[in-house]
Amino acid sequence: MSCLVLIVDDDPVQRRLLEALVRRFGYETETAESGEAALARTDPAAGRPVDLIILDLVMPDLDGMAVLSKLRELNRQIPTVVQTAHGSIEAVISAMRAGAYDFVVKPVGAERLQISIKNALRVDALEDEVRRLNRQASGTLSFRDLASRSAEMERVIKLGERAAKSTIPVLLEGESGVGKEVIARAIQGASDRRGRPFVTVNCGALPENLIESILFGHEKGAFTGANEKHLGKFVEAHSGTLFLDEIGELPPDAQVKLLRALQEGEVDPVGGKRPVKVDIRLISATNQNLIELVKSGVFREDLYYRLNVFPITIPPLRTRRSDIVDLARRFSARFAAEEGKRLRGISSEALALIESYQWPGNVRQLENVIFRAVVLADGDELTISEFPQIAAQVDGFDVRIPAAPSATAREMKPEREIIRVEVHDPNVLRLLDEAGNLRRFEQLEAETLRFALGYYRGQMSAVARKLGIGRSTLYRKLKEYGLQHGEGESASGKEGDDSQNNAAA
Repeated sequence: MSCLVLIVDDDPVQRRLLEALVRRFGYETETAESGEAALARTDPAAGRPVDLIILDLVMPDLDGMAVLSKLRELNRQIPTVVQTAHGSIEAVISAMRAGAYDFVVKPVGAERLQISIKNALRVDALEDEVRRLNRQASGTLSFRDLASRSAEMERVIKLGERAAKSTIPVLLEGESGVGKEVIARAIQGASDRRGRPFVTVNCGALPENLIESILFGHEKGAFTGANEKHLGKFVEAHSGTLFLDEIGELPPDAQVKLLRALQEGEVDPVGGKRPVKVDIRLISATNQNLIELVKSGVFREDLYYRLNVFPITIPPLRTRRSDIVDLARRFSARFAAEEGKRLRGISSEALALIESYQWPGNVRQLENVIFRAVVLADGDELTISEFPQIAAQVDGFDVRIPAAPSATAREMKPEREIIRVEVHDPNVLRLLDEAGNLRRFEQLEAETLRFALGYYRGQMSAVARKLGIGRSTLYRKLKEYGLQHGEGESASGKEGDDSQNNAAA
């Protein structure tokens, strides 16, 4: 699902022009004719969240500056690009201080607006990811940081918020890579144990002979190699949350001791003389069907009922496709910053490819695929070329990987290749070359003169007057760049009349 851009302008002509332009960039659009309508649309209860606002500063009643102030008061952090017909320095400074990301002057060119939108979305995605990672590290991650467009995930979030209000044991079920640990951290962040220890134990990775020591601790000298006292995960999580991941992998002997620790609220360290009281919030997770493990005798039934008090099933990524684009943008922004790549985002074709893939590895696979794409990227955005393995598995998105020419290769049937075509506004001066570097000033000047000649049909006086240069300078530059200047002069000798008038003047 593409990003949603809200266009706010009291001029219906400007709204239609901007709407057509933004849609051509590959984004979805909505419009609002006043500041009041814009504020109503950005309300979280108004429907699909707005990803970016293009805001006119000069409007009757509630103007653009007032809208920016209201958005800040309401803590609605939506990247905003403001526009006005009067691009004064004072207006720019005031808009930026009020929270605007960028400032454009009407009429804005297509290339300028597209770059502004891409940069605003990239910065917003990076700030959101950094904010989420910081809160996760500090144990204050909440469900507000897990905003989702998926109805399935909204149900998960509502259940998680209810579970966070008590100390009830929670069992998170779902395929590998769906984000069970993130949900567990959000439950703690939304509870009264916010900011306290969050201890993770991967039950599938515990050495069988050290499980008891790792979970419950041991005293110094309790066994060979026990050179110092070890507290154990239960004691480390005291007053906080203990997250037992892949609980179905726990061996039967360890299941008995875990059950006792949960029932009694205390643990017996190996070699200890007395039990240690612990106060923990227990959250378990599994990618297996525990009830089937119970039926087969692999998992204890009494422990299952102790853990499965408040089950929450997290849906796989393929069933919540509306979240894929947001996740991909956040991951690309983060990895681009980490790798020092200047990426503005992901192309619309690549986003369509990502949305079409099934993602058997879920969010973890998406994160790793985006990481690889960022490392491979040479341009200023991720394209289909950076996702060859994914494209090879989705119909209509095949990518030909160049190979060294050989006799065998020449005999092979040529593979399909995606050719990317970008449509540019013919009235917009292109500032970058094919390699993404700034074009030389002489090229820009020559292209401007060529455009002016065609636009004013060779009328030299009009060309010189509109460009703000003298006729002699105009003729000199035309000669310098090898451009024709005789075409377009009227048969009535208007150019000659203009020359005489200028001379007389």
